[in-house]
Amino acid sequence: MRLAPLFLLALSVLLAGCGEEPTPVADLDFQKDLQTQLIKAKPGSVIEIPAGTYQLDRSLSLKVSGVTIKGAGMDKTILSFKGQKSGAEGLLVDASDFTIEDIALEDSKGDALKVVGGKNIIIRRVRTEWTNGPATENGAYGIYPVQTENTLIDGVVAIGASDAGIYVGQSRNVVVRNSRAERNVAGIEIENTIDADVYDNVATGNTGGVLVFNMPNLPQAGRVTRVFRNRIEGNNHKNFGHKGTPVASIPAGSGVVINSNDDVEVFDNDIGEHKTANVIISSYFSTGYSDLSTAESFDPYPEGIHIHGNRFGPAGDSPDHLELKALKVSQFGLNGRLPDVLWDGYVNLDILVDGKLPADRAICINNGEAGMINVDGPNNFKNISTDMTHYRCSLPPLPAVKLASAEADQGA
Repeated sequence: MRLAPLFLLALSVLLAGCGEEPTPVADLDFQKDLQTQLIKAKPGSVIEIPAGTYQLDRSLSLKVSGVTIKGAGMDKTILSFKGQKSGAEGLLVDASDFTIEDIALEDSKGDALKVVGGKNIIIRRVRTEWTNGPATENGAYGIYPVQTENTLIDGVVAIGASDAGIYVGQSRNVVVRNSRAERNVAGIEIENTIDADVYDNVATGNTGGVLVFNMPNLPQAGRVTRVFRNRIEGNNHKNFGHKGTPVASIPAGSGVVINSNDDVEVFDNDIGEHKTANVIISSYFSTGYSDLSTAESFDPYPEGIHIHGNRFGPAGDSPDHLELKALKVSQFGLNGRLPDVLWDGYVNLDILVDGKLPADRAICINNGEAGMINVDGPNNFKNISTDMTHYRCSLPPLPAVKLASAEADQGA
């Protein structure tokens, strides 16, 4: 009779291992202690979290400026939100002079790390990941500073976000460097941001590698973004973004996508192995999510775009979206490829001079043998052209972002 309970216990353990993974049990003492430290922190506080994997079932938040959160390493100190019951984000920060480093945030219900409205933000050696792999039900953003100023994102890793792995929105003076974005819908996205440098990163296995976007109905329009010295390769993952979101319109197999943004310089990158195109330049009108009734004060046209000195690998052999597939076959044959640069052809007719964009607003492709196809979206694709005559031009280099934290951290 005494053997029966032991037998049943062993059987239950065996069956548990064969079924669905059990919901993790939160470490309530750790969770309470950490949130208490965040609430009671004072400017200058350093909250150190030792190595270990810690289960949490609700969001963390910080509203005190001048705080540092420090782990033992992005693969050693892991905050897991699998089974999260309360809150959307993993960690929500509404503060300035904030640093977070050497830590991982996994499987949050929504965004992993969101920083809102702060100045002098440093996000260094942080990993955000959804460990189940790419899925629409994953949180939208991994690293997500929005409406910030003077922001350094350095040495981070972002995996599995259903929108963007590394996203900077409505911000000023931003550096994203030395980081890796993999298996997100958008690897790295700069949106409605003024003065951003994106360099020495790796974007691979995403739907789109690096996005530079402007969206309407936001307080700030973005401009002046440099994308350079990155490896942007093999971003061909099927789009798993939520329907109706901007990134859901990104064709799988897109390297760099510039949409409705001005003064963008893309140079000295390795960009290749993209089934649709290495570079896409598009307007708000081609996105599939545009609502023209809300766009009266919004500039939908990409202008001042300079693509030069990149090393382009193969691309354009099997584009996503039926219309792009048809375009490839009609213009280049079954075994052909789309050119490295794909442009929707929308321009602001009100600023044309002798039928061309002014020199400082031009789209310039000065990249060796790389070609561009203008699909003539405004005229329903009637005058598709690969003529580069007006696009073999150069623009003055954009200024580097001056960020004290980035300069001080060069040797870190």
